This record gives sequence, structure tokens and C-alpha cells, in this order.
Amino acid sequence: MKYRLIKTLQYILRLLAVFIIWRHRPGIIGITGSVGKTSTKQATAAVLAVDRKIRYAPSSHNNEIGFPLAVIGEWSKKDLKLVSNTEPPGIKKILKFFFWLKVFTTGIFALFGSKSKYPELLILEYGIQEPGDMKKLLNIAKPNIGIITAIGEIPVHVEFFTGVDALAREKSRLVEFLPAAGFAVLNYDDDTVMRMKDRTRARTISYGFGEGADVRITNFENRSEGSRPAGIAFKLEYAGSFVPVRLDEVFGKAQAYAAAAAAAAGLIFGINLIKIAESLKKYRPIEGRMTLIEGIKETLIIDDSYNAAPLSMHAALDTLRLLKAKRKVAVLGDMLEIGKFTLEAHEEMGRIAAKTVNVLVTVGGRAKFIAETARKSGMQKRNIFSFETAEEAKMPVQDLLKKGDLVLVKASHAMGFQDIVEEIRLPKEMAHAKNQI
Repeated sequence: MKYRLIKTLQYILRLLAVFIIWRHRPGIIGITGSVGKTSTKQATAAVLAVDRKIRYAPSSHNNEIGFPLAVIGEWSKKDLKLVSNTEPPGIKKILKFFFWLKVFTTGIFALFGSKSKYPELLILEYGIQEPGDMKKLLNIAKPNIGIITAIGEIPVHVEFFTGVDALAREKSRLVEFLPAAGFAVLNYDDDTVMRMKDRTRARTISYGFGEGADVRITNFENRSEGSRPAGIAFKLEYAGSFVPVRLDEVFGKAQAYAAAAAAAAGLIFGINLIKIAESLKKYRPIEGRMTLIEGIKETLIIDDSYNAAPLSMHAALDTLRLLKAKRKVAVLGDMLEIGKFTLEAHEEMGRIAAKTVNVLVTVGGRAKFIAETARKSGMQKRNIFSFETAEEAKMPVQDLLKKGDLVLVKASHAMGFQDIVEEIRLPKEMAHAKNQI
């Protein structure tokens, strides 16, 4: 019964979204990849919102329910918390009922309302887990511009496919469906992504650090102010011109990739590099994606707790290695949905962690392979701690922190690492007061 209700809900949402797009004909920018989708969406929104009316989902709502919701309307974080397949008890169940009533009412008004009130551009994430998922989303909204972020050697969700190539083919459907007058924006540094150039009739524009990229990132650095990490700086080069870009309170090359992809989208719309660089100053990634926050005991936390794949965890550890700190602590959890690559990927993170951090905390059964390999790679056993769950780990993590620590927190979303972050972060009002001093 519950399954039928969910399927009926998905069907109604899909129909509403399809008819809304048919009536209003917005431009659509579609973003997919194994990592970096949401950050790229946020950066692209920052660039294009300057002189266009846009809409994008505030979080990674990119499945058969979240995707049409982004087409239908704009929703608060409180609203979106009610979007789940579970039936909460009591007052929450009533709130959920009224939320869906609000969704359908908003959808009807969007369908029959004034065209001038509907966004000119939709920036949508196309998330897939299983074969056929991309086609379901493309049947709702076919983009004019497709951005592919990165696939990597061991992409997330690969366990549901026969291999990396099969998953890449599924994601490549995004650029296959582009019109000849459209654009495919491809990550130059990812060979799997660049091979998609042959699968699209659209024009292509590439971005990345590589010398042949159309939009090239150069002079990248993680900035510090004294002993405190401050953000990143780099240059964006295109057609012989370049501009400096500075992003505060974010770290890692992944953020530069997001900015470069957004710049490519801006160039397609005729925005010049100087204006793009100015717009990127407004870019802020969603919490849990390599964001710097104040921690207890005068520590700093790199909160990358939203999700994890081998490519993104490697990048996060590499960023931690390059930043200055009295002591570096990594709290790492299971990387899920990578199937037959599970053992190999976690062992590789252990080897990297052994060369990068002073203290290693692992959470989850798979992450024990990180701890074990770090020990075998020369890290002292007394500096390695392992726990089964985030709930079990959060108090010990709090206890082991010392003044001046820089703490990386990262795991797959299902591991619940946001609870660890909440346990060790400085309360927001105290952090705000500290920053005002």
C-alpha cells in the first residue's frame, strides 16, 4: 500500500513538472557526475543570478521526488525535511500532509500562472543510482546545457552497475540528449568525462587544470591568514584572458572545479570573465561540503560530512595535508555504494591518511580497513581510534581534541556524521560573537 502511494506521488509530481516546463519553456542547465554536483549548481547559480531569474534546489534534491519539486517551486529547508519515504508520527505526519497539499497547490498555480513569474532558467541536478534513472529525469526535463563534473576511477553508486563504464554511459545520457544548439560543459581532467565529447551533438566547452582546457584553472592555492586557513585563490583563463578569483571559507580543488564549471556556463550566456569573478564572491557551498567552521576548544573543523566517494575523500585528505595546523585530525567513515571496490578504496584512504594526519578516527565496519591500513603504513596505533557508529564516536572525538587542531570530518551521508559535527562545533551564536571580535 505504502509503495503504491509513493509511486502515485512520483507520477503526479512528474506530470506537474512536465506540464509546467511545457508551458513556460525555461532554459535548463543539467548537472551530473559522481562528485561535485551540488557545489557546481551553487556556483553556477551565483554566476547566472546576476541578470537572470533563476531557480535551483537549495540542496541535492535530484531524485524522482526532489527533482520535480525543484521544477514546481521553491521550498524552505523546513519544508524539505518533510520529504521522505517514512511516515512520521503525530504532528509531523499532519505537517507532512499539509506540505504535500502546498506542493500540489503551488504546482497548479505554476502551471496556470503568469509566464513572467516563472524562472527564466532552471539549474537542476540529475542524480542516478540505478540503470534507467537518468532517462526518467530526462523525460521530465531535457537540458539545453549539460555539465558533467567528475566520474573518477571508483565512482559512488557503482555497485548498482556492472562497472565504471556502465555507470559513465548512464550519466553520459545527459549530453546525448542535448540539442545541436546546446552546450556540453566537460571536466577536462577526467578522461571518462572527456570521452563523452563523442557522444553528443552539442558544442563542447571544457574546464579544469589541464593545459588544454578551454576554461583553465591556474595558480591555485589554499590561503591562510597567519595560522588560520582562510580559503582558496586561483586564476581563471579563457581565450587569452584571465581573472583572479578568491573564495573565502572554502577549501580544496573541488571548489575551484565548481567555480570553473560555473564560469563556463556564464561564458555561454555572454557574461565576461570580470563579471563572473565578481559573481563568484557570492558563492557559498552548502554546509557539509568542505566548509570551515569554528570548533570547540579553539579548534577548526573542515566539515565535509555530507557525502563521500573515493575521489572526494582523497581530495579532502590532500587538502588537509596542504593546510597549516598544530595537529591534524581526520574523522573518516564508511564510503558506501561502491560495491566490489570497497576494500581497495578504504585501504587506499588508510595509506593516504597515514601520511597526512596526526590522529585518525574511523567510524563504521568498512572504515576499519582505513584504520588497519594506516597502522600497517606506519601510523602509531595509539593515534588511531575506531568506532561502529557516529553516536558512539562523537563524545570520544570531543574528548581527544586539543587547542589548535584542524579536524576533517567526512563519510557517506548515511553514516550520520552531521551528528559528530554538531557535537564538536562551537555553537553558532558563540562562533558569530568570536568572529565579531
